[in-house]
Order: sequence, then structure tokens, then C-alpha cells
Amino acid sequence: MVSETKRKRPSPIRPPVSAGGDRQSSTESSSQEMGVIKRKNIVKGNEGGLKYICDVCSADITSTVRIRCAHPACGEYDLCVPCFSKGESSRDHDPQSHPFSVIEQHSIPVYTRDWGADEELLLLEGLEVYGLGSWSDVADHVGGFRTKEEVCDHYTKTYIESAKFPLPENADPKNLSLIEEVPREEFQARKKRRIEDRKEAAKSAAPATPKQKPTASVPACHEVQGYMPGRLEFETEFCNEAEEAVQHMMFDPGDGVNPRTGELEPEMELKMLVMNIYNARLTARADRKKIIFEHELLQYRRNNILDKRRTKEERDLHNKAKPFARMMNHQDFEAFTTNLEYEHNLRQAIGQLQDWRQMRIGDLKSGEKYEQEKQIRAQRPIATGAFDRVASGRIPKINPPIEVPPATTALTAPDLPERFKPNPHPQKASSIANGPPSTLHPSVTALTPTKGPLTTGNNNISATPPSQSKPRYSVPSLSGTTPMKLVNENTTDLHLLTKEEADLCSTLRLMPKPYLVIKEGMLKEAMRSGGSLKRKSAKEVCKIDPSKSTRIFDFFVHSGWIQKV
Repeated sequence: MVSETKRKRPSPIRPPVSAGGDRQSSTESSSQEMGVIKRKNIVKGNEGGLKYICDVCSADITSTVRIRCAHPACGEYDLCVPCFSKGESSRDHDPQSHPFSVIEQHSIPVYTRDWGADEELLLLEGLEVYGLGSWSDVADHVGGFRTKEEVCDHYTKTYIESAKFPLPENADPKNLSLIEEVPREEFQARKKRRIEDRKEAAKSAAPATPKQKPTASVPACHEVQGYMPGRLEFETEFCNEAEEAVQHMMFDPGDGVNPRTGELEPEMELKMLVMNIYNARLTARADRKKIIFEHELLQYRRNNILDKRRTKEERDLHNKAKPFARMMNHQDFEAFTTNLEYEHNLRQAIGQLQDWRQMRIGDLKSGEKYEQEKQIRAQRPIATGAFDRVASGRIPKINPPIEVPPATTALTAPDLPERFKPNPHPQKASSIANGPPSTLHPSVTALTPTKGPLTTGNNNISATPPSQSKPRYSVPSLSGTTPMKLVNENTTDLHLLTKEEADLCSTLRLMPKPYLVIKEGMLKEAMRSGGSLKRKSAKEVCKIDPSKSTRIFDFFVHSGWIQKV
């Protein structure tokens, strides 16, 4: 039953004695040279390594002498010594006519003191089957409770670092110094004790948790999503569709050259152009991979931890400096970013010292106290109204200081004094106005309300008789400039201006919106100084051409909006 599940493998080709192969002794009818014997597909036991089973009684003959049938009809056919002595057979094996080989276990040192010839053979065979680097599988193939680190170190020191590379140093068949130094019985006893000790240690050790396969290809499961370390490639490469342009392109010998002229045909020139574009994309892809590998961008977890340790300003500075990594190596880029962060910290320290100097802080202790109080003030919650649902647990709202209105608000505010309001008895007001001048106060005589609706401007109060109208202000033209035509199509805010203001903007070549901003600034500045404004202050508020600001100032004075100082 066991023989039916065996899987045959081709005999590997190795050096003769230097590989430590099993010796085979043959009878007179089957005299064969020493070589490597084929192995079956054997089940891995508790001790690891390969297991050989008798094809008749199914006994384990791995650690004892076994008989191998050398006839081509039997293939890998092994017998234990008792079955061979009794002449037992199965399948197509004929013990009377088939030649055989006696295979012994070569548990003797050939290259090192602690590795036998059988383990050397299993090591080479495991490397051939599983590949160089798969040390865990190779260690299971060798057996004897050998660890993957032990197998890797032995192969590196014995084969790779050998002075006779690619052969080991003791590869000479005539060199029997290790066999004489360590006899077979002593070596086998050492091997048995090592296996028993490691078996006991494996039993007493805690069971290892099986490694679960990641359920998703995300940075939480892998370092970088879509990266294949074995192939040094990404699932989605730069210019991932670059191969589509050349996948159906074919080049046959002699194609593309005109036999008469010897020049390239247009189709071949087009193919070569496409190939040049494809090569350029491959070069760009290789350059980007080089940057990724050079700057260790694949170490996602380490870079993420370092990024979290930086402040927000340092992270922004580091992200802005990343484009320079394409023209630097990793060490230069690290030094560059470190110097940038150091400069940023110096600038912050200088700004802090300047702030302390402005606050008249002269020592570090006072400066630390100031920074703590500043941080506490910045962490205070925003004051809320009394009707807020959660206002009870917050700091009450601080009432702003009462501002004293300037003198100009008496003339511009909606609630004018009683003496400035229209008189409900116009006849009585007119008789008072036409009375003797000595009986009236000068202010009442000068500030007689006019007829018409009351507004917030100064048109309702006139120092001149109502019969006299204010002359129209004519804006002096600017030398070397032509007036700009303002229409509703090209000026969206034209409807906010009066006729005089529109003429002023047209002459000065100002759009309505900037003019309104200048007007608001000048009126606010005039209200701060009691309604009056200097021509120099008007130029500072306007921040435009002095000739234009002078004409705007004269227009405001003529309109009565401000008083000239």
C-alpha cells in the first residue's frame, strides 16, 4: 500500500565523493560504481528528514542498512535486511534474478566534525529541490532537528566561504583526517544524543501559533500594498500599459530594409520609434524604482513612526522637500531635511525671542511663564451666549467696552437731535427763520432744515438759502489719459454710484468696486478724527496715484462728506 503512493524523482547530478553520497556495495552480478541513490517521496516524520519504508513489511529502514533493487523494472524498490534474507518480494521484484545494492548509512564526518555524509547529501538535495534561500524547507528535508539558521550557516561556511570554492576544503577523497579523528560509533552516538535532546526540548516548548495568511493586501498586513519582494516589482507599475504598444510587434530577419536602396522602410521606422518610446518608459520606471529602493520608501511602518514624531510644521516642510530626493542619495537627502528642520527651529526660536523682547521679558524663567500663560489663554473655550444649551458649563460672555461715538455721528446717525428734525409747523418755522437775526442763535440760523424727506446725509441741512443750489463739481482731467467709458455691461457695480461719482470714476479710470473701497476707508478715517481729514492722510488711505487721490479728496470735500483740515 505504501509503495503505491511513492513519487519518483530523477537522480540529481552531483560531484562524486565530495558531495558525501551514500556508498553502495553490489554483488558480482551487479557491480556498480559509488554514486547517488535515488530517493522516494518519503513522509516527513516527527524527527524531520526523509523516511525510507520497506516495500514488503512497511518497516522504517531510514536509520539502518537497506537493500535497493538495481533492476530497471523495479525502480525505487527497498527491502529491509530480514525481508531480503527470507527472499520476500512484491510487485515485479524477482529476488532470484534481479541485481541489488547494499546501502549503508554514512553517518561519518566528511567536511566538518558535526555533519555527516548523509546530512551533506540531504542538504545538497534539499537545495536542489526547494531552491537556495528556502532554509526552512531545506532544514525539514535534512531532518535530525536541524534548524534553518544552523543549515544556512553550515552551507555558507562550508561551501560558499571555502578556499577551494565551489568545493569544500576537505573535498579530497584521500583526506580521511576527520574519519580518523571522530570514529563512526562516536559520531553516531553524538548524533543520537543531539536528536534526543532537541526532541525533549521540542516537547517542552510552547506550541507555536500558526501564521495566518493575510486577508487583504493593505499596509496593515504588508509593508507596501501591491509590492512583490521576490520579483522586486509592483502590482501596478509606472506606465503600466507600456507593454501594450509592443505586445503584437514582430521583427523578422531582413524585414524593414529596402533591398534596392538599402534604407529603412517607413513601417520599420515607425516600429523603431515605438520601441524607443517603450524603452524610454522602461527607463523612467527603473529610475522611479531606484528612488524607492534608495530612499527606503518600502519601509512603511518605520517611516510612519518617524513621521508621527515630527510636528505639523516639520511634516509640511519634509513633504515640500520630497521632490529634491530625486536628485540626491539617501544620506544627502537626510542631511538636507535635517538642516531644513534645524533652520525652521532657529527661525521659530528667533521669533520667540523677538516676541519676548517686545513684551519686555529679560530672562528664561519669565519667558517660560509667559509661554505657559499664552498657551492657557489659547486653550480657553470660545465665549457663548446666554441662550446656548451648554452655556452653563462655559465661561460667561464678556461684555465689550462701551465706545463713545465721535462728533460726526451727530450729523450722520439716523436719530438726529430734536433741533435737526423737520418741524411739523413749517409756517411757524419760516416765521422764526425770517425774524430778526438778533433773536436767533447762530447755530439755529445756519442749520435750518430744508423741505423734503429726512436722510442720513447732509443734504437736509443747508447753510445757504433753499433757493440757491449747490454747483456741480467738475473733475479735472488727468494729463495723458482719456476717460474710461463705464457701461453696465463691463461694470457690474455701476448702479451703486451716483451720476457725479460715475463721472469721477470715468475721468480717473477707476472701476466702481475699488472706488467704493477707497470711499469707505476715507469716511472711516474721517469719522475717527471728528469728520475732518487732511489731504496727506487721504493719500495714505487711498494708496493709489497721488493725483487721483487728490481729486477724490476734493470731490468728497465738495460733496460735504468730509471737512478739509
